[in-house]
Amino acid sequence: MRPLLLDFAAALLLASSLGGCAVGPDYAKPDMALPSRWTQASADARGSSPVVSLDAWWRGFNDPLLDELMGEAVAGNADVASAKAKIREARATRREAEAGLGPSITGSASASETGPEAGIAGGATTATTATGSSSSVSSPFQAGLDASWELDLFGGKRRDAEAAVNGEEAAEEDLRSTLLTLVGDVGADYAEARGYQARVALARRTLASQRRTADLTHVKFDAGSASAADAAKAEAQAGTTAADIPTYETGYAESVHRLSILTGRAPGALDDRMRAPRTIPTPGKPLPAGVPADLLSRRPDVRAAERRVAQATAKIGAAEAALYPDVSLTGSLSTTASRPGELLRASSVSWSWGPSVSVPIFDGGKLVAERDATQAQRDEYLVAWRSSVLTAMEDVENALVSLSQERLRAKQLGAAVDNDRKAADLTRTQYEAGKSSLLDVLDAERSLYSAEDSLIQSRISLAKDYVALAKALGGGWDAPVDASRPEVADENMGPRLRSQTATP
Repeated sequence: MRPLLLDFAAALLLASSLGGCAVGPDYAKPDMALPSRWTQASADARGSSPVVSLDAWWRGFNDPLLDELMGEAVAGNADVASAKAKIREARATRREAEAGLGPSITGSASASETGPEAGIAGGATTATTATGSSSSVSSPFQAGLDASWELDLFGGKRRDAEAAVNGEEAAEEDLRSTLLTLVGDVGADYAEARGYQARVALARRTLASQRRTADLTHVKFDAGSASAADAAKAEAQAGTTAADIPTYETGYAESVHRLSILTGRAPGALDDRMRAPRTIPTPGKPLPAGVPADLLSRRPDVRAAERRVAQATAKIGAAEAALYPDVSLTGSLSTTASRPGELLRASSVSWSWGPSVSVPIFDGGKLVAERDATQAQRDEYLVAWRSSVLTAMEDVENALVSLSQERLRAKQLGAAVDNDRKAADLTRTQYEAGKSSLLDVLDAERSLYSAEDSLIQSRISLAKDYVALAKALGGGWDAPVDASRPEVADENMGPRLRSQTATP
């Protein structure tokens, strides 16, 4: 046994000395030239001292209900649950790849009976043949261990493990990207819902004012100071405003339904909690835009794309290693005896061990083609990463200009509403005194209603543009998310009677 142990130790030493070999390209993070600043950034967004954190940016709206919905969405959203399952899948794949780096051992045992006819199990007996001769019937017992270890001389297994680790990291970034999109969608849909509530309230206030004008016109008609056409026009304008209310109610209901789905609930689950009107979320201080290069570390979709480049690069090494010899150490230990108690006797034990080499000689270029395919896939992922960076930059630039211009629009609309309100009040007073026509009143009311509705829509757009900028900059959920808990807790995984299994 001593020469055997020495040979085995020498083999392990050789394997460890060759285990540092690797083939294929070593990964280096990709890079690309980016501008030093945003072209659309306002002066306050370029400030050196950020005033709002990108993490949990929605807290700046100071809306407790919105804060609650964000947490509920993260906990119950279906896309988040799917992303967490993909992380668990990637982790299992990584463990599987890493397990391939070590040896594998399997055990076996058998009991059989041999002879001209059946004898007594567990021993031997004598049987008489047709010619009168006797023959022994035996029942041998066998047990053994088989071991193998692929030495991975050229690093193919290690490249597989490296690719699996990168795949796991990409899956984790995918979860963060899903969370970023989710909180953005919740913020945008919440602003939409509050905006529709405000538009409904405005339409009802305007309708009440227009009905008062119509009532006044009917009084004037009865007194002979207004025509039937004037009364009809006043009623028509009120009816037009009333017709807007069902449209806004529908939009509100759809926004609430969407919010419920985002939180993992049935469409009507949030009806009671959302029913009480609240103000449209109003952006406060600016978000820290930083510089374009920050997106490489901020945006989880960009980080996920970079991890997939690394994963594809590692797969090139695995495919390249397949072109080289494959060396394994194999060994077996077996014992055979006629009785179980004799299996451990030295005379019953046999063993063997040694290296085995597999060399690809001719396969019609299959392995080379597989290697070339992995290189092309790496290039695809590299281009996808560059595209993700450019898309992220576009998102930020668009959000910056939209937010900046919408602020100006909202300011101008606010001034227009003030002027239209003054004009409407003055015209209505003059009409009541008989100094202006009904047409002037209707035009003033219509102008005021349109300006106020446009201002509400601008405030909705302002909130959504703020949300879009937070998403574009990579702002999202800042609390840890546990991806280890499965959706289904499988039970009765072990062997059992067929009758206990579920019916297909």
